[in-house]
Amino acid sequence: MSLNNAWHNARVMYEKDTCAQALGIDIIEMDEGFAVLTMTVTPQMLNGHQTCHGGQLFSLADTAFAYACNSQGLAAVASACNIDFLRPGFAGDKLTATARVKHQGKLTGVYDIEIVNQQQKTVALFRGKSHRIGGSVTGEA
Repeated sequence: MSLNNAWHNARVMYEKDTCAQALGIDIIEMDEGFAVLTMTVTPQMLNGHQTCHGGQLFSLADTAFAYACNSQGLAAVASACNIDFLRPGFAGDKLTATARVKHQGKLTGVYDIEIVNQQQKTVALFRGKSHRIGGSVTGEA
């Protein structure tokens, strides 16, 4: 397998990604520097205002970021992230996070992630900065 097989890299990561699995996050699309993931808001994800907890939104965006910045097969982690919450998510909402590379250098990258609801209204905007830590996602040469 090539290091540049984004789907293969995503499948290898997802097998060990118990957080994404527990949140019901699904991978919809993958390409180099690009990922689309979905998550349905469950009642357990609601805060005291009965809207989706910001930490759950952050986790969805951060997961899409992780898959995009590791899509080329070179192991990378977040070095910094920020999020803007624009509108609430509610129980039953199907949220879609789309991650796109803005810049990928030899070691560091910048990725923008947008979360939209099923009406295509933007729920949150997230920017992540990545750092490649050496090695491959799959452990293959």
